[in-house]
Amino acid sequence: MLVLLRLFVVTAGAVALTACSLTMPAPSVNAPTPVDWNAPLPHGGSLTDLREWWKAQNDPILVALIDDAQALSPSVAVALNRVETARANEASAQAALLPGVSASVSSGRSVSLPATPAATSTAVALQTSWEIDVFGAARVARKALAGQTLGNQALWHDARVSVAAEVANTYYALAHCWKAHALAEQDLASRVRSRDISARSLQAGMLAPAAYAQIQAEVAQSQLRVIQQSTQCDVHTKALVALSGEDEALVRNVMRSVVLPDDLTGFVVTRIPAQALVQRPDVFAAEHDVALASAQIGRAKARRWPGLSLGGSIGALRYGTAGVDTDLTTWSFGPLALTLPVFDAGQRAAMVDAAGADYLAAVTSYRAKVRQAVREVEEALVTLDSAIQRETDTRAVRDAREQNLVAAQNRERSGLASTLEVEEARRAVLAAQADVLALQLERKRAWVALYRAAGGGWERPASDPASTP
Repeated sequence: MLVLLRLFVVTAGAVALTACSLTMPAPSVNAPTPVDWNAPLPHGGSLTDLREWWKAQNDPILVALIDDAQALSPSVAVALNRVETARANEASAQAALLPGVSASVSSGRSVSLPATPAATSTAVALQTSWEIDVFGAARVARKALAGQTLGNQALWHDARVSVAAEVANTYYALAHCWKAHALAEQDLASRVRSRDISARSLQAGMLAPAAYAQIQAEVAQSQLRVIQQSTQCDVHTKALVALSGEDEALVRNVMRSVVLPDDLTGFVVTRIPAQALVQRPDVFAAEHDVALASAQIGRAKARRWPGLSLGGSIGALRYGTAGVDTDLTTWSFGPLALTLPVFDAGQRAAMVDAAGADYLAAVTSYRAKVRQAVREVEEALVTLDSAIQRETDTRAVRDAREQNLVAAQNRERSGLASTLEVEEARRAVLAAQADVLALQLERKRAWVALYRAAGGGWERPASDPASTP
């Protein structure tokens, strides 16, 4: 026992001398971000929760499609599996800090020598082993793995946000596609009426054949636009069916009758990027990757120093023969083993260098994700602001052309304008309505892009227990 105590004292001295050399880089780093967004902010720029944003649109069809798509998405399923794996790794790291205990029970009956009574032996044994965390590397690793679990939870949220954004973009594109298809059909009908009137003028010798050929070409082009628009609607339909898993006939029938508002119910974003980026799950996960890489450097360095392990056992053995029972219980404390790395041809040093390279890569990736997050928010804000600025002029053009159509119809009833003039004014109205429709879709997509760039309303799990899968 005295020898074990002396060995422990010597080991503790070695630890005291070498622990100062076990240093790790910072588990968190700063990423430079601008103080303010350079793009205009909608609604004044205060922060609100985006998690319920889809429900705030009062569109149960869209919410149901998003729920279906998230349930079927392989990317969401993979992200959830990574969360479970990270939890298992965290539990394993926690267990490594504690002694391991194993038990065994055995019983047997035998005859060792001829003409001797049979003997019965019963044994119960407990064995323990403990890899002592001399330098604290295992504790650091456990803490880092706990952060990795949170990071994987964040990536699970990020996958769900991506799916929601993809479904919403497809949903809005399909709904607007059918509206555009209706406008294209009205344009075709107007051109057919003009062609029929022009055909009578051609027969009467009041219209040149070349002018009539131009009108026929315009009708053919309008027919092509109708076909192209119908094809685009079919493509969006199949994409939405693939995302949601719903029946195609049902999706087609429902989406033809969907009535969308001109604009979405907006949300607001903060003026401080650091506060807005807290909602970015990918940034949060990259931040924890840096902490994990820092811990891996500590673990690699710890392998270059002595390792200390402690074992022990206790066994109760009862041996009985010829009516005589013998107690052969044994126990042991130790060995207290000190492992000293002597020569490994530079293997442990190479592991430290590799861990350092991984750390630098994690830092670079984290800062790149921060820059990318700022860029995506800025781009979404610019697109949204552009759509808002163009809205007034686009609607003004539509209103003016509608007034011109009404005036042309009034002149037609008074005999001051021809039907051809009325149809030409009608087609101008349809073109202006198509521009307004395209602008509405662009604005909705900008809102979805801003929702995606802001992280979909995700918050750090420490402040949001409900966010844990």
